[in-house]
Order: sequence, then structure tokens, then C-alpha cells
Amino acid sequence: MRILLIGAGGVGDAAARIAVERDFFEALVVADYDLARARATVAAATARRPGEARLVAAQVDAGDEAAVTALAVEHRATHVFNAVDPRFVMPVFRGALAAGAGYLDMAMSLSRRHPDEPYAKPYVKLGDEQLAMSGEWERANQLALLGVGVEPGLSDVFARYAVDHLFSEVDELATRDGANLTVHDADGNETFAPGFSMWTIIEECLNPPVVWEKDRADAAGADVEAGFYTLPPFSEPEVFDFPEGIGPVECVHVEHEEVLLMPRWLDAKRVTFKYGLGEDLITILKTLHTLGLDGTDPVTVKGVEVSPRDVVAAVLPDPASIGPRMKGKTCAGVLVTGKGRDGTRVARTSTTWRTTRRRCASTALSASCGRRRSTRSSLSSSSPTGAGRQRGCSARRRSTPCRSSTCWQRRSRRAMARPGAWKTAEGADPPQE
Repeated sequence: MRILLIGAGGVGDAAARIAVERDFFEALVVADYDLARARATVAAATARRPGEARLVAAQVDAGDEAAVTALAVEHRATHVFNAVDPRFVMPVFRGALAAGAGYLDMAMSLSRRHPDEPYAKPYVKLGDEQLAMSGEWERANQLALLGVGVEPGLSDVFARYAVDHLFSEVDELATRDGANLTVHDADGNETFAPGFSMWTIIEECLNPPVVWEKDRADAAGADVEAGFYTLPPFSEPEVFDFPEGIGPVECVHVEHEEVLLMPRWLDAKRVTFKYGLGEDLITILKTLHTLGLDGTDPVTVKGVEVSPRDVVAAVLPDPASIGPRMKGKTCAGVLVTGKGRDGTRVARTSTTWRTTRRRCASTALSASCGRRRSTRSSLSSSSPTGAGRQRGCSARRRSTPCRSSTCWQRRSRRAMARPGAWKTAEGADPPQE
């Protein structure tokens, strides 16, 4: 296996540092628009393993499909691992296909809001552009794994396992993400510094969040697409009690891929995703929107065209640099409610949490995945008629911007673990099957 890793930010850097400790690959090319940053990642990763010589650095413009293809061909890449923000998903996705390489990412192609009713109806949904290309990947006999991280990905594995093994009827698949992370400056004062791309935080938190309900789909003749609807940002706040000392965190609806994936292949009455953003970040996001600083269309400033959102992202610290200044924990998981296999009402949760020391203390369950189709996910079953998508490689794009920051790059040390990670709502281990 020869891997082209595109993106040496917080996520790509963590992925390289984790991958270097494994022996499954022959070569890992770390590519970034900033060659110096790619070289720094290679240096940091190789330092973790004496004698390591499989990693090299390269420069690439992730927005240039032809450049991605050329670099993949030059290094004879068998797989392209996309670790850049979702603006670049499609050119990297298409570039990998043109190079004849397999593909993995940790976020799906961007959505576009409905022109007339953005807070009621979806328009172009997350992942629509990629899923529409499934036939092309099939004809090329190549596999694209979409969203191979913690969430979406590991969260989808949790949901798949619950539906297949623990429940006879599911009322809701509720993905929840919360944290008590803080970032401190050189003087020890708490400061605002997101742990992943601020561009992405603005994108997913200010877009209309999507919810799926089976009743809506059934009313339209069992049309899954009819079950999707949108809400205003930060809708339906709820307090969720996260484990491992994080405690109660107010969570709100946020646009996220799980809601677009789980209903397509899992039987549930409702599917939701909520983040514990925190009052501070919600206030910042609302202010940016009010001032128009969340916009992506260029504006002219003293004769130079700049995107307001790019400026906001540029003035904040590089997410790859803030890990040593982080304190706290972050947690992601799925709360599944419905009827157990014995017919009784039950709620079960499965969570994965991370400290800022990159230590996994409670992770997930393995689940058989594998659909005979070119674009796959963690929802896939082992049968030919299964389906889905996953994020389970090594590090993911997103985490909860709870309070002042996130710690995404710390979150994917391990993708699967012990069945004991599952707990009932009362905290008891589930019955053995």
C-alpha cells in the first residue's frame, strides 16, 4: 500500500504520527500546499520511529484536480487519504479516481442550502456529489470510503452495531458530541483557538442542520429522501450528560453527515446530530454571521480580493500547533433508544473519549463492514445488499468546539475496541447475546 496523504494540518499531522507506528504500508507521501508544513509533519512523524524512511513530503494544491492526479501517479499511490477541509473534497475525490487510486476521507462534499426555504427543506445535501459518482468508481473497480473518522464513521459503526445486534426497534439514533476542552496562551490564560479549521466550524455550524424522520418518509411512499428536513442553526437545545468527568453540556443541532447516512441504510424512526458548542462559540458564530464575516464570496479590500471567512481562519492559530496548550477531554458517541431484543424499552449509549494526551480510554465496537459498491461507509453490512460509509482511519476532521476550542487531532487513536464500551442508560453492561 502506497498512501498519498493530502493535508498536513492538525488532522493530517496526527494521522501521519499514528500511521508511522504501523507496518501495513510501503510509503506515505505527506502533501500540503505549504511544503514547509508537510516537511515538518514528516520530520515529527519519522522521529517517533528510529530508522523510519517510508515518509516523504510534497507540495500540492488540493483544489487542483489535475495536480492531485499527477502527484498520485508520480508516487504510484494506491490510496489517497484526504485530510484537508471539505472545500477540497471534490477535486481530491476526482483526482484520486483519475489516478486509479482508492480513496478515504473524513468529511463529505459540501451542501448547498435551499434558495427559497433554507430552514425547512434541504437542497444539495452533504455527500450528494460524491454519492452521485458511485457508478464511476464501480466502473473503475476502485473503492472510496467516505468519512472514515470518528464522526461520521465510528459513530456510524456504533449505530450499525446497535441496529444489528441490540435492538428490535429503534426510535432514535442520536449522535452527540461534547467536551470540556480549553486552550491556554503562553501566560496560562484561557484563549479562543479552535482545534480544527475555523472555516469548517463556520460551515457546519451556520448551515441549516438536517434532521430525518421516518414518518415524513412513509408519508411520501417510503421515500427516504422525503424524510429529511432542515432547521435554523442552533435549534432545539438540550442538556446531555457526557461521561468521564465532562458532565452536562448544552447541545444544539448542527449539520453533520450521520443524519444524511444512517437513514439510508439503518431502520430508525428519527436520526439527529447535536454538538455541545458552548455559549461562547455560539455567540462568536452569530456575530460573524451578523457582520458578514462568514461569507465565502470575495470582497475587495484596498484593491485586493479576499474571502471574509478565509480572513477569519487566517488570523487564528494554526490548529496543528495548539495541542500542547490544550486541557480537558472530548467525547463523541451515539445514544440509541427503542426496544431491545427482548421487547423492553431501552436506551444504550456507546462513546469514545479522548484526553489531550492522545490516549484512548473508552472506544468503540467492531462491526463487519463491506458493501459491494464503490462508495462505502461504516453503515455497510457484510451482505451484498448492505450499504454505507465510515470514518475509521486515524484522525478526523471534526470535534466539538465546546467553549474555547476543539481537539480533533487527538481523537482517533483507535477505531475499534471492546464490546464493554456499550452501556445501558442505567450504566449496566448489556446482556450477552
